[in-house]
Amino acid sequence: MAGSLLGQDSGSTAAVTVIKRALELESESRYPQALVCYQEGIDLLLQVLKGTKDVTRKSNLRKRISDYMDRAENIKKYLDQEKEAGKYHKQIKIEENATGFSYESLFQEYLNETVTEVWIEDPYIRHTHQLYNFLRFCEMLVKGQCKVKTIHLLTSLDEGSGKEQQSSGLEEIRESLRNHGVQLELEYSSLIHDREIRFNNGWMIKIGRGLDYFKKPQIQVTFLPRVLMPTNYNRGRIPPKEKNRLGF
Repeated sequence: MAGSLLGQDSGSTAAVTVIKRALELESESRYPQALVCYQEGIDLLLQVLKGTKDVTRKSNLRKRISDYMDRAENIKKYLDQEKEAGKYHKQIKIEENATGFSYESLFQEYLNETVTEVWIEDPYIRHTHQLYNFLRFCEMLVKGQCKVKTIHLLTSLDEGSGKEQQSSGLEEIRESLRNHGVQLELEYSSLIHDREIRFNNGWMIKIGRGLDYFKKPQIQVTFLPRVLMPTNYNRGRIPPKEKNRLGF
């Protein structure tokens, strides 16, 4: 049903895949995951709509997008009610080869205008694809509605042949962020193992694989959603006493 009005081009195929997954997750009452997939699928459908010339198809696409937006909005209202009731912990299991879990989809709902400082602990920001993932995450922060001024990265130092690549890559990212008015504070430790991201508005997010939950691309893909490796995603509000201990 999700793909009956779409073509067979790569953009349409990607949109159908993500929307079908959203419908499946909603039917299983896995609402947080369903919302993420609906948001991703709607974005893909809007891209398809922009490239559609046929008037009838455009009209049908608009109706389909509106229907999915309504479903996503209903889920969001339900989840907001759950949050207001004090149920602040959420867990998402990202399955292997899943799509629809971009950084924007996972993090944007916690990045309001009050966010000015971010702490990232991830021991593996070393190789090219890991540096690229970190860059993508920083790009999301800069482009979003939040007003991030400082990003703290705690990672481990590559003591092997990749040490120079890691160092130069992070310095380039630091310089790029500086050009956007954002300061990157780097710290290295050989003792860290856990991966977490904290925002100064009180949200803490833990991802089993950190930012590195995408599979390394074999080819350059510019439109299809990125394929994922399995991991667990947890987020929750930090209690006021704990926020004080962490320096918020």
